[in-house]
Amino acid sequence: MAVGFTLVFVDHPKEAPKEAPRPDVSAVAALDEPTRRRLYDHVVRQPGPVSRDEAAAALGLARQTAAFHLDRLAGESLLDVVYERRSGRTGPGAGRPAKLYKRSAKQVTVSLPERHYELAGRLLAQAMEESEATGEPVRAVLHRKAHHLGAQLAGKGGTGVFDLLERYGFEPRHDGEAIALGNCPFHALAREHTQTVCGMNLHLLTGVLEGLDDSSLHACLAPSPGHCCVRLEPASSSPATASS
Repeated sequence: MAVGFTLVFVDHPKEAPKEAPRPDVSAVAALDEPTRRRLYDHVVRQPGPVSRDEAAAALGLARQTAAFHLDRLAGESLLDVVYERRSGRTGPGAGRPAKLYKRSAKQVTVSLPERHYELAGRLLAQAMEESEATGEPVRAVLHRKAHHLGAQLAGKGGTGVFDLLERYGFEPRHDGEAIALGNCPFHALAREHTQTVCGMNLHLLTGVLEGLDDSSLHACLAPSPGHCCVRLEPASSSPATASS
């Protein structure tokens, strides 16, 4: 059974080099501290922004302790900071606005292995809506949208195909001159809707290669256990083109 949310804590040897944590992982890790988690739960359950004094009093904490943990939560983008004058007065003599905390508008998601179901859902919804409006077959629209998105992703930063695939959770691995993908970011969807999702993925990665102007590889469907359904083969081999 697929699990939508998994956290894994691994002890690393002291001599192993430390990589900078991904922002979402760091944010979730911040909630592992019990007092910080209690403060977060308290703030997000309130109808309005909460001050340091209010949070400290509600949880029986020293104000300094509450302030430290609230600022850490804000630093991880788990809470937003706003400033308001609680007295209602304005102008000279009204005093400084109070620093208040409220639930962040940012959505934090951690999934191991990495998944991007929101991206797939957005593509599928766009394809359905455009198909209804124009009469073009849904699958044709989906493939076009996926190809366009792949080209957009490729244009967001000066990087090679391997690094870009790593960034988006495909877990690329060199296999001779080819690149095998150890993870499918759309795994659960691909299992239940294989033709639709794998076709979308094929066109997405074809768009990535075109966006990077990388003519040394082509994307083809090559499903195998424990791998993404798409594989990047050398251009010299016979391509299974993403034409439909």
